[in-house]
Amino acid sequence: MDFDKVKIRKGTYSTQWDYIEDRFGHPDLLPFSISDTDFQVPENVRDSLRKRLDHGIFGYTRWNHSYFKDSVRKWFSQRFQTHLENREILYSPSVMYSISKLIDMHSNINEGVIIQTPVYDAFFKTIKANQRKIVENPLNYTDGYYSIDFKDLEVKLADDENKILLLCSPHNPTGRVWTEEELSQIVSLCKKYNVYIISDEIHMDILRNGVQHKPIIKLAKDNVALVSSGSKTFNFPGLIYSYVILSNKNDIERFSLRLKEQDGVSSASILGMEATISAYNNNSQWVDELNHYLDLNIKFISEFIKENFPEMYVVPSESTYLMWIDTSNYYLSMDEIQHRLVNIGKVAIMDGSVYGGNGKNFLRLNIGCPKQKLVEGMRRFKVSLNY
Repeated sequence: MDFDKVKIRKGTYSTQWDYIEDRFGHPDLLPFSISDTDFQVPENVRDSLRKRLDHGIFGYTRWNHSYFKDSVRKWFSQRFQTHLENREILYSPSVMYSISKLIDMHSNINEGVIIQTPVYDAFFKTIKANQRKIVENPLNYTDGYYSIDFKDLEVKLADDENKILLLCSPHNPTGRVWTEEELSQIVSLCKKYNVYIISDEIHMDILRNGVQHKPIIKLAKDNVALVSSGSKTFNFPGLIYSYVILSNKNDIERFSLRLKEQDGVSSASILGMEATISAYNNNSQWVDELNHYLDLNIKFISEFIKENFPEMYVVPSESTYLMWIDTSNYYLSMDEIQHRLVNIGKVAIMDGSVYGGNGKNFLRLNIGCPKQKLVEGMRRFKVSLNY
């Protein structure tokens, strides 16, 4: 894969490129915002999609078969040394759909869902839309490093009104990959207080060199759900396909009932399924190459910030293609930084305030793109702040 290859995305109904004005108020910005990438999917995935398109018939599609499930089992075995049973793997149109259904299954209106802030902004929206209470367990931020405040977490878990821990693993936006010790402590505390764990592991494949991700289901299967998708890794969120891993028979039956009968979405996206099967069966080396390219992009940004804006601090990244940049010691406020980026440099970088916690002093920069785009983006960044 040539990750340096530039593909024009404007005119493709791209949320990041064609509709940037919705979030930033201007249409002509160079975007580093929403978390998809500017990379094409692997060639063999495109071949699978071409073959299916050439067939020309796109009828109702069954997902509950071994072709799909075996590909997920193979991926988890190969990448994470984790064994799955076919019965545990269920289709879902999206990770956030799964989270919403699981919140509904394991809590009642006005009960609490614990999140560890700063965290993915869609978590807030989904909890609120389900009429549940957002309960923040703010992450500790010490010497430029994020960690879990376990004392505060236990207090929140011990509250009988709090029924769910919505875990982001790996964590977006901080880039933390939780260690086995941290995950074991989380599992132990949730078991102690009978709190259900929903673990969003959609960023599980995007890891820095030498870093290992531990799926939550390696440590616990009771009272736990893992939700994920190949869409972040292989860049096909527009194909609408994800999955949830459940071990409890009652959970499987209840989730299936909501998918098929309550919401009527059990017929899967044929292209999403084809892409997932092909990606998981054939592209382990492709992911290794992707991660190496992203490592180099992170190195470039880190060196650029250190050289040109030493008052800023790049939080060390362990996962994702999203960099988390601390501007709290910079002389401009976040409002002024955003004003200059948008109006002077014409560049769109996410304001960290939308992620809660201490995010108001941070920028979230998407580096999932050819280096050429990053170079231009940093040129605009420098022009904006030195204006």
